[in-house]
Order: sequence, then structure tokens, then C-alpha cells
Amino acid sequence: MAAFQSHEQLVSAIEDTAFERPPALIANAHITGLSVARALSAHDVPVIAVDRTGDGVAPPSKHVDFAGQVTYPLDDQAAFREDIEAIAEAAGTDLVGFGCMDEWVHALVDTEPDGVRLPFSDRAVIDDVLDKSSLYETAEELGVPYPETVPLTAEADVAEVTERLGLPLVVKPAFKREFEEVVGTNVIEIENEDDLRDVVDLAAEEDIEIMAQRRVDTARGRDHSLASYRGPDGETLSLVGNARVRNPLDFGTSCLVERSSEPAIEKRALAVLDETGYHGISEAEFVYCPDREEYLLLDVNTRPWKWIGLPVAAGANLPYAAYADATEAAYEHDGIEDARWVYLPDYLDLLATDDGFRDRLSRNDWTALVDGSFDGGGDLTTAVYRPSDPEPAYRALRTAVGGQEYYCAC
Repeated sequence: MAAFQSHEQLVSAIEDTAFERPPALIANAHITGLSVARALSAHDVPVIAVDRTGDGVAPPSKHVDFAGQVTYPLDDQAAFREDIEAIAEAAGTDLVGFGCMDEWVHALVDTEPDGVRLPFSDRAVIDDVLDKSSLYETAEELGVPYPETVPLTAEADVAEVTERLGLPLVVKPAFKREFEEVVGTNVIEIENEDDLRDVVDLAAEEDIEIMAQRRVDTARGRDHSLASYRGPDGETLSLVGNARVRNPLDFGTSCLVERSSEPAIEKRALAVLDETGYHGISEAEFVYCPDREEYLLLDVNTRPWKWIGLPVAAGANLPYAAYADATEAAYEHDGIEDARWVYLPDYLDLLATDDGFRDRLSRNDWTALVDGSFDGGGDLTTAVYRPSDPEPAYRALRTAVGGQEYYCAC
């Protein structure tokens, strides 16, 4: 467990430590960062977790060696770079950087801090993957299905757009995070032309690229993603995860994900990654469209994401595979097995509030969760709650009951 320190205290503590191998720098320090820390700690990698506040669930984990404050990159990239370089200098060895939300990834590749190795592609490649306009162009070239999409500019004819795509439709940004900072979400459902015009005007005012997309009447429980680490040489470690349950059920965040087998998804996602040349950890998201009887590509996240603990539990430790390539260490896995991942706060909320939701966990699953026997054995893993590492769950509980807040969901 690491107390969250000021930047000056963090640098001083690291300065007093001798590292036998390069530490991992994880930014930010919440649910995704916690999973990455646990994955790396399992291979004895020292972990430094940084964030703009200490309220995330990762700092109190026993798998985090140091935790402390750095300047939030969206506030001041130059100061962020200085903070990271001070940490690297204090460590006396290179750091291996893991950005756990888009703004942290962008900050690392944009500022290129001295003393930090990045186990993923440069900004130009990342932008080609994250920008839905260029991503869908690549998909079109490869014959990978995706939802019908229309770019929206300030001069867009909203009547023409709604006639083409129908109503309701959805509006998405080319880049998620900048839109989220303005409107608080990365997807807006549009019911009429006036609402569409309002969003177009707001995007133009904020200089944000957006697009309208035909609303896909997806099949609940059939969303799939390819979770992968693709090395600089093109070698890929991957598995397909099925988001069996979301909260809210139709368009919410994943709260129960299971390993699945969908060869078409793996083939299509890897084709996109190969074509773009992206290397690093990524999640390629697909939804199933009953009308087209096809899996449609939605996004590719070029970083760890909330349920990255699933591939780790299944035997594909994507964070350590990335770390090993960055440090020329060896990583071998013993094959991939079935696994399930659950984020209990959202899952329990569904059970408590949605009368139409049927529990997907068995009696044995629940007893294993209650008595702690799932921790270290079996095919079920969790996002935060681990009896062997209890402090993150306590931090999450305090957040859930209003004792404190955290600025980022994952």
C-alpha cells in the first residue's frame, strides 16, 4: 500500500529507492490503473501510480509501490512533462509508461518525457486509430462492417442527415475525451432536427469534430471486443471478450464480461491493427446488428481499459507483455483459458434497481465472492474487490456512499 504523496514527496521517496528493473509508471490511478498495477506486480515490476488527485482506487493497493501527484496534462502539458521527467531522474532508470485514459496516453506521446519508454505507437498512428473518420476509412478499405456514419460540420444540412440516417440517431466525436470534457459524455442520442442543430453548433463553437451515426438496434448481451497486445514486430497476444451485461443494460458501461470465441471479430480487428500499423495494448469494440446480421466495428481504444483484468485472468497478461517488449524481458504464457470479469458496484446496482434483469452469476459464484475463495483461483475475477488486496475496495465503497468523489470513471 502506498500513501498518495505530493509531487515533491513522491520524487524524494523514489530518489531513496534502488530499482533492480525499470518501474512502470501508471497514469491515471483508478480502476484501469489498478488492474494494470496488479498485472505488472504479479511479475515483480515496481509500480509508480500518478494522478492529479489521490482519490482513485489504485494508490492504496498493495501492488502499488509509490503513488503521487502530477500535473493534469489537460491543464498544463509542459508542467506534466517536467513532473514525469523529475520522477524518471529520481528513479535513476527508465520508466515504462502506461496511459490508462486517452488524455494521459496523448500527453505521454506528445511531450515525450526523457527517461520514459512507451510500449505503444506514436501519436500519428494513434490518431489514425482513435479518429473515427480515419478508422472507418480503413474499415471501408478492408471490408470491415461499421455503422453508417456521416461527418457533421458547422454547415451540415441537418434535415438531409436525419433523412439519410433516420431518427433517433447518435452523435459521436471523432475523439472521445475532448467531447466528454465539454458535454460530460461521448455519445448523444438525437431525437429531432433541433437537437441535432444544437449539438452541431456546440461542436463548432468548441472546435470539436463530430459525426452522426445510424442508431444500431443492437442485440443485448452480444457486444464483443478483441483485447490484444500487438508488438512492434506484429506478433499479437489476444482474446475476445463478450460484454454480457452493461449498466444501463443497452448502452451502459460493461459490468460482466466473459471470454468468448468469435473468429470473425478477431480476424477483422487484427486486420485493422495490421493496416494501421498500431502496436501496443488495445480494445477493438464491436456490436452485433440483427438487421444486418453482422458484427459492426465501433471503436478501437489504444490503451488499457476497464476490464483489462479479464485477459490477465485468462492467461494473457497484456500489460506485462507490453512491459517485456519495452525492457527486453522474457514473457511466456501457458495458454489462454476461459475467464469472467465483474465490476460489482454496477452489477449489484442492476440487481437492485432493474426488475427485468436476470442474475448471470450462480450461487457458487456468489459464495466464492463472499468467502473470498475466487481470489487466486477459479475462472471469476473482479475489477476492484480482492480480499488479498482490500484497500481499493474500501476506497471504492467510500466513493459509492458519498464519502469522496473521483473525476474519472475508469
